[in-house]
Amino acid sequence: MLPPGRRRLALATVFMAISMSVLDGAIANVALPTIARDVHASPAASIWVVNAYQLAVTISLLPLASLGEIYGYRRVYQGGLFLFTLASLFCALSTSLPELAIVRVVQGFGASGIMSVNAALVRFIMPRNLLGRGIGMNALVVAVASAVGPTVASAILSVAAWPWLFAINVPIGIVAQLVALGSLPATPRSPHRFDWVDAGLSAVMFGLVIVAIDGIGHAEGWSVPAAAFAGSALAAVLLVRRTLGQPAPMLPLDLFRRPIFALSSMTAICSFAAQGLAYVSLPFYFQDVLGRSEVATGLLMTPWPLTVAIAAPIAGRLADRYPAGILGGVGLAVLAAGLVLVALMPAHPANFDIIWRMTLCGAGFGFFQSPNGKALIESAPRERTGGASGIMSTSRLLGQTTGAALVALAFSLAGAAGTTTAIIMAASFSAMASIVSMLRLMNTVSPADPGELALPGPRRRGR
Repeated sequence: MLPPGRRRLALATVFMAISMSVLDGAIANVALPTIARDVHASPAASIWVVNAYQLAVTISLLPLASLGEIYGYRRVYQGGLFLFTLASLFCALSTSLPELAIVRVVQGFGASGIMSVNAALVRFIMPRNLLGRGIGMNALVVAVASAVGPTVASAILSVAAWPWLFAINVPIGIVAQLVALGSLPATPRSPHRFDWVDAGLSAVMFGLVIVAIDGIGHAEGWSVPAAAFAGSALAAVLLVRRTLGQPAPMLPLDLFRRPIFALSSMTAICSFAAQGLAYVSLPFYFQDVLGRSEVATGLLMTPWPLTVAIAAPIAGRLADRYPAGILGGVGLAVLAAGLVLVALMPAHPANFDIIWRMTLCGAGFGFFQSPNGKALIESAPRERTGGASGIMSTSRLLGQTTGAALVALAFSLAGAAGTTTAIIMAASFSAMASIVSMLRLMNTVSPADPGELALPGPRRRGR
């Protein structure tokens, strides 16, 4: 167990790195028009500044989580942080779109090194009785970083050129690396070997899923999405056949046999899809439907992440005492209710009417995230924490990507009513996630060993 002083330093470096990696997935969106003009690229081509990063992160999360189990989470984290910081410097120095896109791929792999072992490190930093609190603080950092990305980008662009969006990561990354050297704990290593074929199949599977979802969202016809889904399904079948029977597979099928783990992962995907739908569609709703200015829109979006910042640590503390199924289910039901109330607002609502609804949404989302993350991580054996951490980040990214794609689809199919449609879809995903979360109450985990699945029948006695 780490002493309190070292524990605080370890959490500080983990939180600094994860906030940078999450922020960089969002801030580039705001700067795309400026970057496109500066490097003489078309708006369509400039999308690769975002897509290159997102694809690199998504396809490498599970392989890097597996490397963390084999070589230690601290090594993968420090390697990812070094690569992310170095790539940030080269992003700031890029002068053409191809150059920037290539370096963004490298930066994405560095970010994936951070994200893939983030929750695993928190598990080994915090004592067991404080794990919920640690996961709650981690969820707070991720949620706030994801929400304030556009605001941070706008603030930087108001006083500096777009390269500073990336250059600002360099000093922060150096400080985080120095703190990590003397604070992060050594973790047990798994005896299994890294499988490069499994890594390739995992990358193809998730990469093609992202391509298919993006194609559906932009309504580019069904041929490309169908082919991408077919390719992803084929890679999934091959990967599953290779991993069946393995004690620690890269695609953690062994963990998905545990109902708590599987339900927690599904809850995360549905809830982050709801968040993605809401975060992308609400600015359009406030501006195009309610007629608010850009500045007012930013201010009206603020209550959501601000309330998450308040609710997530509280939920983390409660998660050490109460079941995640109840906390997550109630929180997501509140989020669904808040989103329905937003969609049903009158044509000319007062700012207060918007603010209290956004506060309700933030409270609901904040009470889901910490308990769900704790349940997902704690339902895996300690030696399989890397796989659980990788799935935790993958679920979040898949959910957010699906939500953003569905917003684009709603806009293309519903026209002017697309924003309201997207918000109703977000409420539906949140309600679905609430139901899935409640299903966890039908499955209990023995307090004697939180990594084991509780068997049906009489409660087992502690060993």
